[in-house]
Amino acid sequence: MNQDRRHARELALQLLFQSEFAPQISINAFLHLYDNKYGSETIEYAEMILKGVADAKNKIDEKISSVSRNWKVDRMALVDRNILRVAIFEMKLSHEKLSEKIVINEAIEIAKKYGNTDSAGFINGILDQVSREEWH
Repeated sequence: MNQDRRHARELALQLLFQSEFAPQISINAFLHLYDNKYGSETIEYAEMILKGVADAKNKIDEKISSVSRNWKVDRMALVDRNILRVAIFEMKLSHEKLSEKIVINEAIEIAKKYGNTDSAGFINGILDQVSREEWH
């Protein structure tokens, strides 16, 4: 497992979570708070995820809604919703082609660390469905 990538995903999750509460503060302003904590590879990958999620947020949320018939995106736990956004961006929209199984496994591990007791199973179920569908 690449620790830089895990840290970048966790950092992206934390910043997406923070931006839900303080949308007036730019992601870059949040990101620069972590310059001294992480290496440049971690910061750059987190920034790529954050930009990608921001650019495709509506499209990602529509996909989440289409596979989670019983849950509206705005009713999901903030952590779960943002883990899903990061993972779906990496699975379906990133220019770098990553193994969907690896992305799903990473999302589950991050959900175990940051989510509630049901998060890992919920994340796995949604991402498994997303992985089976074509992205338009």
